[in-house]
Amino acid sequence: MENQNKPIYTASSNEEKTALLHKKNAEALLGGGEKRIEAQHKKGKLTARERIDLLMDEGSFQEIDKFVMHRAKDFGLDKEHYLGDGVVTGYGEVNGRLVYVFSQDFTVFGGSLSETHAEKICKIMDMALKNGAPVIGLNDSGGARIQEGVNSLGGYADIFYRNTLASGVVPQLSAIMGPCAGGAVYSPAITDFILMVENTSYMFVTGPNVVKTVTQENVTAEELGGASAHSTKSGVTHFSCKNEVECIRHIKSLLSYMPQNCEETAPIYPYELLEDETREILDALIPENANHPYDIREVVAGIVDSDSFLEVHENYADNIVVGFARIAGRSIGIVGNQPQSMAGVLDNHASIKAARFVRFCDSFNVPLLVLVDVPGFLPGTDQEWNGIITNGAKLLYAFSEATVPRITVITRKAYGGAYDVMNSKHIGADMNFAWPTAEIAVMGAKGASEIIFKKEIAEAENPEEKLQEKVDDYTAKFANPYRAAHRGFIDEVIVPSETRTKLIKAFKMLENKVDKLPRKKHGNIPL
Repeated sequence: MENQNKPIYTASSNEEKTALLHKKNAEALLGGGEKRIEAQHKKGKLTARERIDLLMDEGSFQEIDKFVMHRAKDFGLDKEHYLGDGVVTGYGEVNGRLVYVFSQDFTVFGGSLSETHAEKICKIMDMALKNGAPVIGLNDSGGARIQEGVNSLGGYADIFYRNTLASGVVPQLSAIMGPCAGGAVYSPAITDFILMVENTSYMFVTGPNVVKTVTQENVTAEELGGASAHSTKSGVTHFSCKNEVECIRHIKSLLSYMPQNCEETAPIYPYELLEDETREILDALIPENANHPYDIREVVAGIVDSDSFLEVHENYADNIVVGFARIAGRSIGIVGNQPQSMAGVLDNHASIKAARFVRFCDSFNVPLLVLVDVPGFLPGTDQEWNGIITNGAKLLYAFSEATVPRITVITRKAYGGAYDVMNSKHIGADMNFAWPTAEIAVMGAKGASEIIFKKEIAEAENPEEKLQEKVDDYTAKFANPYRAAHRGFIDEVIVPSETRTKLIKAFKMLENKVDKLPRKKHGNIPL
């Protein structure tokens, strides 16, 4: 199939016409040919069709536009044609549910995007919007097909436009399974979740050679835009996977937590309630010393259905934990401060990470559980100069705008503005629980005492003793959940071991919640 003239097919009898169809089908399945398929395998990569076979339920995939070919004639393209033009598109089922998929074929022109390649992708995106089902993109492309010039660029823009229209209507998942450079990166960036494969995939706007020319930096493709860089430094990718099989397994798992579209709810998995859903391990999780850390994931494990937690953005901004889980078979999204990292403080990266996740859950009717142990926002010039005001406001905006069922559990600290931002009653939370260890105050007892009683402490015979006296007094009055409970800001103070039981009942109670925002075109989130 390589470097051939555009094929001309002729047939006369019905038998010959059927044979011709079989020949064309076999030809399309070969992509760029056996040699290029072998080269793909040598890189540790699967082919476009092998990826689809792994993703879809057996026998469910229905291909569309298998025989499409490019229309370009410049730079020798009129002498080289491949059926399908570098992308396999169609629909099928994942775990019995309809999805639309495109899988770029690196064996055909390096998976580069042409006008017809883009048209194929746009067609299935349009179908997904009309029929209300997720779109999954398996990306493996050298970028725009340079020989086609502006036609290729226009094709990218057509895809970007549809990504934007589909945002919040149907889930969009992007798996980066090879190169993704230049304009190609913006389609995945608009989608809901990005998955990358370690050592065989990368994303960047400009490659290492351009970086070297412009900034004199020597950097490899992996260092610049590999899975590790984007899962830890930039936060561009949500999942870093060891290989393509693991990547596809993650896609299947992700889909199980979300509905088909914005009009539906996530599937409910069978769960038989136990007579006693208490989890006594939660009673011993909070350290006696309020300054000692603990792992919020242990709280999550003690609340949700066994082995149901799927963490998102695990390697990025680890002072906050987000992810999907199930409670009594029902899908929920979890946002929790992580005391093990920076004491769970909110900073720029954590605020953006959590805000993005909250907005996804609200877009697709996934209820939210918020676990709070936050000493405030991180101070310092680095944070201020990099926009902590605007970035913190993104999280505040995301929670305030969310109309899905929202429940908060304050496990320990809830200080200052961070108390407000972390799904407080004041910004629309439906149910707010607190453990007896909760401390709801403007700030920590020591800092508050140093400000309120500054003069009195300075004039005391023993300032340290006086400070401790004031700290103890402030702690007794304010560093507890009861002042907030007296005002109705906390609906119930609960024993930790009862948390799961309370949440099962509360989410059940809220399942038919209806809440509408004021009529508007759209809000202006502080981007």
